[in-house]
Amino acid sequence: MGGQQQESSEVYQCGLSSQAQAVAKQQLREDEATRKHALEQFRDWIRKHPRIKRCRTDAVFLLRFLRTKKFSLPQAQEMLERYLTIRQTYPDWFQNLDIEDPGIEAIIDAGYLVPLLLRDEQGRRVILSQAGRFDPYRFTSAQMVRVHSLVVEALMDDEDSQVHGYTYLNDESGLTMGHLSAWSVSDIRNMLACIQNSTPMRHKETHLLNVPGCANKIIEFALSMLSDKLRSRVLLHKNVKELQKRIDPKILPKEYGGEVPLADMIAEFKRSLRAKRDEIKALDDMRIEILPKEKCQSAANSSLGGLSGSFRKLEVD
Repeated sequence: MGGQQQESSEVYQCGLSSQAQAVAKQQLREDEATRKHALEQFRDWIRKHPRIKRCRTDAVFLLRFLRTKKFSLPQAQEMLERYLTIRQTYPDWFQNLDIEDPGIEAIIDAGYLVPLLLRDEQGRRVILSQAGRFDPYRFTSAQMVRVHSLVVEALMDDEDSQVHGYTYLNDESGLTMGHLSAWSVSDIRNMLACIQNSTPMRHKETHLLNVPGCANKIIEFALSMLSDKLRSRVLLHKNVKELQKRIDPKILPKEYGGEVPLADMIAEFKRSLRAKRDEIKALDDMRIEILPKEKCQSAANSSLGGLSGSFRKLEVD
């Protein structure tokens, strides 16, 4: 028996700006006919899927996966299966995401992770991470992941972002051994297994700023595992002045040379999180039947065993 659908009776109206429509046509091979056909096939596949018990099938949700995979339906379907699976396999990381959770709210209030108000010159949403604003002695690595999960779930239904993708600004000043030691080896392994091809986002550019000496070897090792294409999208900057040569200062927080204080950006984002609170919590209603434990473990081991090779071959859209 196939999956139970949610919100499948909608009449979809494309929410893309004219600029994003042009990019979608050029980069993703998306047009009205292609989109309509793919959505119909995707919904039918979910309806007949023996293990998907409940899943959103509204167009905006399914387009997360189709656009990330440039309308390759088999790849989008595989990504959806993985997305549903990791949400249930690691509920401490991916479920009960709520801005009213005291720990989550405190981490966001501190400014650890916040989307900027304005997009960059390529039309991408920009997400700022500040390691020094996360207290590893007060909060756990699981809470850190939950904040990341909440932020991306709040952003992924934005259609222009589905097309243009995302830019990441990671300010590593204040990163300490306390941050690194907050992660156990098993947590790191599980997280690496989870992030492989499971999150429907187009990761376009990552800027690393103020990387301390204690993290240099880790950064070098991570970069060595990436494909040339992915590595070329990771840019290191010694200071804010270098960053401003690549990112228009006017979109940055005032603390980084922009016009709007970080506190105002945090407040605005929290308003959007509260507006989407019920919608994000409802994601927990989705269900997929997990494979037997031993099969999952075998798959995880296989995935981890080939991790280096997978990263080397990875092509990011």
